[in-house]
Amino acid sequence: MTQERGTVLSWAGDEVAALTEVAWVLIGGATMLFVATMALLALGLRTPRRAVSVRAWVIGGGIVVPVLVLTALLLYATTRTAMLDRSPVNPLVVGVTGHMWWWEIRYRDPASGREVRLANELRLPLGRPTQLGLASADVIHSVWVPALGGKMDTVPGRMNRLVITPREAGVFRGACAEFCGEQHARMALHVVVMPQAQFDQWLARQAQPAADAADPASARGRRAFLDHGCAACHTVRGHAESGVLGPDLTHVGSRLHLGAGVLRNHRGALAQWITSVQALKPGARMPPLRPADAETLDALAAYLASLQ
Repeated sequence: MTQERGTVLSWAGDEVAALTEVAWVLIGGATMLFVATMALLALGLRTPRRAVSVRAWVIGGGIVVPVLVLTALLLYATTRTAMLDRSPVNPLVVGVTGHMWWWEIRYRDPASGREVRLANELRLPLGRPTQLGLASADVIHSVWVPALGGKMDTVPGRMNRLVITPREAGVFRGACAEFCGEQHARMALHVVVMPQAQFDQWLARQAQPAADAADPASARGRRAFLDHGCAACHTVRGHAESGVLGPDLTHVGSRLHLGAGVLRNHRGALAQWITSVQALKPGARMPPLRPADAETLDALAAYLASLQ
């Protein structure tokens, strides 16, 4: 994967390109007005005192100029950003639900019609518009991926819409941009943009149920997952499908991060998250798990890492 990017100054999508252009025009216009005002002030201080036409300055400088400038900026910004509220042709539709403090991502596999659920990682095809359906399960959150698109709130009981058209492949870091509680700052959303063919292959793999354990350690970890009650909150399709409170873990081993960006995903990080979740992310709605022994913990981490 490429290095993570997360700034509007290195934009990689059509929508954020329009917003960035408008922002620079406004900044440039404000700078020019400031310079002109300071020039007039300097001129007034340097020239001898003389009578001026108050009416001309009030009408011209106080009414005509602001109306012309603001009208021009309004027309420009409205025209340039009209694309942000359009309904794209043949978009990929993805559901994004904010939870305290993680993101639930939902796709529909076109081949099987099966719903695919992930957490904290949004994968998009390069060059194709994506329409995000934004909802919240608890409080107001806000989706913002600076390099790809504008900010949009997720509001309980309401469905909002955000269109993103990525133009560069890579990994882009987003975040919750609306204060939502204790772990608001640890609610990252990573967006991975890939070519369409690679995305189709990835989605087809994600739609498949979890594979059987490939080694004794993973098999023991699967039993530990069930014995320690993990399935009460988490689903692993094909192994345990009743948990709905926490993220779907069917292919958790293929994700880049754990805990909405708290840890990079690998076998050791999985073990650390299982036993120290409240130290890593205080207030998260997952209790730390204390397996009977280190061997069981290692087997459980091996099982989760095998869920590719």
